[in-house]
Amino acid sequence: MHSKRALDLVLGSVLLTLAAPLLLAAAAARALARPAGGLLVHETAVGLHGRPFVLRTLPVRRLRLDALSRLVHVVRGEMSLVGPAPLPPGAPGADAHWRGAVRPGLTGLAQVRRGSPLPWNEPLMLDQHYVEHHGVGTDVALLLRTPVALLAGPRPRD
Repeated sequence: MHSKRALDLVLGSVLLTLAAPLLLAAAAARALARPAGGLLVHETAVGLHGRPFVLRTLPVRRLRLDALSRLVHVVRGEMSLVGPAPLPPGAPGADAHWRGAVRPGLTGLAQVRRGSPLPWNEPLMLDQHYVEHHGVGTDVALLLRTPVALLAGPRPRD
């Protein structure tokens, strides 16, 4: 097993276990509201080697539970903790040859750098840079920066 996959499996399982009570409470609240179409949003996304998979998300943005609900896909091996954002087939950049080299991620360079005042903040360019230069050290650094980026939110543009 590769070290990146081991990190995804171990840390993803721990995070999913810790998040499970919040996810269950959010799912119960959503079920009581009786949403049309069910509890989860189902979207097709492009995965490793360009293979499509069905991405199931609990559409609760509060506390980023929507992202945490995708931890199941990390544990199953369809996604990674860190990688380019999952894109639907046909979206700009979804068929880029470099994108299929890694699994899509819950967080990544583009998500951490979102709203940065630096001129190099085009998400596709950041995703490509990540794919070309990723490693476990990079993943750990991005995972550590993600909570800070989420709490800070996007910076206003000039």
